[in-house]
Amino acid sequence: MYKIVIVVFGLTVGLLASNYAEGIKYYQDGVYDKAFSIIVAEAENDNKAAQYRLAEMYEYGQGTEVDRDKSLYWYKSAASKYATERPKIVANKAVNKDDPSPTDIDVKLSHNENMKAGAEFALAKMDTDTPETKSLLTSLIDGDFFGLQPYKANYFLPLSYSKDKPSRVSSLYGSNLTAPYDTYRENIEVVFQLSLRKQLTYDLLGMNEFITAAYTQKVWWQLYDESGPFRETNYLPEIFMTIPSSKRIDDATGLKALRLGFIHESNGQEGYKSRSWNRLYATGMWQWDNLFLATRVWYRIKEDRKPDWYYEEDPTYDIVDIVAQSNGDDNPDITDYLGYGDIKIDYLYKKHQIGLLLRNNLDFNDNKGAIELNYSYPLFSSPNTSIYMKLFNGYGESLIDYNVDVTKASIGFSFSNGIF
Repeated sequence: MYKIVIVVFGLTVGLLASNYAEGIKYYQDGVYDKAFSIIVAEAENDNKAAQYRLAEMYEYGQGTEVDRDKSLYWYKSAASKYATERPKIVANKAVNKDDPSPTDIDVKLSHNENMKAGAEFALAKMDTDTPETKSLLTSLIDGDFFGLQPYKANYFLPLSYSKDKPSRVSSLYGSNLTAPYDTYRENIEVVFQLSLRKQLTYDLLGMNEFITAAYTQKVWWQLYDESGPFRETNYLPEIFMTIPSSKRIDDATGLKALRLGFIHESNGQEGYKSRSWNRLYATGMWQWDNLFLATRVWYRIKEDRKPDWYYEEDPTYDIVDIVAQSNGDDNPDITDYLGYGDIKIDYLYKKHQIGLLLRNNLDFNDNKGAIELNYSYPLFSSPNTSIYMKLFNGYGESLIDYNVDVTKASIGFSFSNGIF
């Protein structure tokens, strides 16, 4: 008897997968009217992938009239335990490599498909009110490049003007110099940032959670100086887990997810130029319509003592005493300037994106903080290149100058804009 049940169940799953595969084939061929009737039936049968596809069809009027209310309904339906209820087929199912069927593409259990399911789940949780904003949000969340995706903003700013010329340590140890510090000759420099992430797992713990590794590198380049040196480079590898909120919490508060992670930040230097710190952090990620808010708090992990060679004495450097007293810490007072958290706000309006970063040490006797405002808009309607402008004032613009008050205006291009 149980064999009959298994056979019937297998035939039913196979039929469901086949029906949806046929609908997807029509959809990919642009025959939206035929695709619509099949995908509607599958969506009503609680196929989460079909629900997400149906939401898109209602949003863009593919095979039906545009209906924003129905689109939002199906997006929210798809967001409920998205990839945990998808039909499954056996791993050794024959696949035509020259013409892979939509059934295999949409149903087969694989790492890449699981990642795609997670991306669609994340996208389905986000509510937007216009097609332009939905398209922008899709590009922010669902990009993919050899398994790598954009993380924070990727940009190139050829004109970055600082009110004051940046200072520098004249040499690594400076033992033959009378003046430990000097200034660069140019107020204008080039700043660029590369930031990528790789999703490692999705739903490993059964909470629709993502575990992600990320890497960000930011460079300050004195290109307009005679020798054109790289003034400072900051490296930020990190690993984090993102846990989506329940629908009840989401509806009540707008909290989309909680992120828990570890981040290392350093400038790759040694001796007096070395700056580094390690942090554990927790981030709440919120959305209300087109307004996105990330509230982050962090705990700094104490550093171990460095080797004795690191403490070569030089009477011209007061910083030697600070380093020695901190038992090996490059920058023992960094939280006095960068505090214990930050707030990031992004607002999407059609194709515009406006961002605000706020940071403060919350010390009212010796208050220090930073504010950064940025704006981007697609260049000639490009899907991935935008005009990017940024204003910064305060502390922590770079690690080498974490304790220097910097006022800076920059303009250039971005190739992806981070959100959350």
